[in-house]
Amino acid sequence: MKIVIAGAGGIGFHLAKLLSSAQHDIVIIDTYKDVLEYAQTHLDVQTILGDASSIQTLQDADIQRTNIFLAVTTHENDNIVACILAKKLGAKQTIARINNIANIQKEFKSTFNELGVDKIISPSLLAAQEIVRLIELSQVTDSFEFENGKVSLIGITIEEPSIYIGRTIEEIRLEKSTTHSPIAILRGNETILPRANTRLRRGDHIYFITGKKDVENLLESIGKPMQKIKSIMFIGGNVISIQAAKQLEDIYKITIVEQDEKLCKKMVDELNNTLVIKGDPSNFELLKEEGLSQMDVFIAVTPNSETNIITSLMAETLGVYKTIALVENLDYTHISQNIGVNTMINKKIIAANNIFRFVRKGKVEAIASLHGVDGEVIEYVIHKENKMTKLPLRQIKFPDQAIIGAVIRNDETIIPTGDFVLMVNDKVIILALPGAIGKIEDLFR
Repeated sequence: MKIVIAGAGGIGFHLAKLLSSAQHDIVIIDTYKDVLEYAQTHLDVQTILGDASSIQTLQDADIQRTNIFLAVTTHENDNIVACILAKKLGAKQTIARINNIANIQKEFKSTFNELGVDKIISPSLLAAQEIVRLIELSQVTDSFEFENGKVSLIGITIEEPSIYIGRTIEEIRLEKSTTHSPIAILRGNETILPRANTRLRRGDHIYFITGKKDVENLLESIGKPMQKIKSIMFIGGNVISIQAAKQLEDIYKITIVEQDEKLCKKMVDELNNTLVIKGDPSNFELLKEEGLSQMDVFIAVTPNSETNIITSLMAETLGVYKTIALVENLDYTHISQNIGVNTMINKKIIAANNIFRFVRKGKVEAIASLHGVDGEVIEYVIHKENKMTKLPLRQIKFPDQAIIGAVIRNDETIIPTGDFVLMVNDKVIILALPGAIGKIEDLFR
């Protein structure tokens, strides 16, 4: 598949990194020579120095033979123009990154489609939606939904006095007759694919697949009962905090601390039941004066990653139950489970996950990247009869670096055994490490 990416920044580079490992024909366009040189030395991609909203540059990228054109620069207008031109010049599908939340509204999507922009994504809106999910399940560090919420993927740290400590996966399954399955274990910086004989340790960060109705039972069995959330403090007034507050302010007591006076006025105008405080978000004494120690959740979304991490850690020392920090550096997300911040979120990774499902080979329904885990969780649909539907799973040459977490058949969530046989229209949720992604795509093609 030929894919052209306009923008070699965080989103573009992250996309190209994963897609190039799956042997796609990748071309990256950018106006900055240094970022292209970095991409070329680290990835198996072709680079073009130029403006993606230029017809000549798009023709140089052989746009007429392009399967997917992704415009993910930081300039919304350039992305829209580039997609329109790319579509007119022959690109089969176009996706644009935008910043203006108003353009996401349903009534505008048909207008974009008519112009030649097939899909639009807003990293900030997607980040706000992830924050809302994390608040709804306050005990977890990560929360993803599949099949419109029927199936949940959640991340949990195993701590004393959990009965899971010291037991193998098989022992837990036999004793608890569980309807959930661990799909990955993060132990320090190591990603472990859980097998029947894998023994769990205190401090393991485990990602589970479970039916949404079984989430509460899973949390209780692990020793993490539901926590009542009443008050939330955001630092940083921007699209993320505004959009999240709009969804949360009628349920929780929300406070937002922001230094910029114009942003404060904007929030007062747009929010109905949120306390907006003008002040320096990095001033920890101010945050304490404004009641930080009485907050249940602290969410740091300022433009400075270090400020977000440090203030979150300090909030932890005051006994705040849950902390969420927005980070720009992709490397920071790999240490989130080891330094004390409950959850770190990255707009670039969230946006890339949203885009991946339009790019992957096979019938991909959804995709997610887990913080610190070197792999992807992918939901495939069995769309035709093949060897996957004729043999039990134990007889299929499944890559060692991949694991099936769950199968969704109609409205039922199934944790499959080796004797399980897949059927057409089954939806299969898989964790695949980078080396296995290409093989998995071939199986489900």
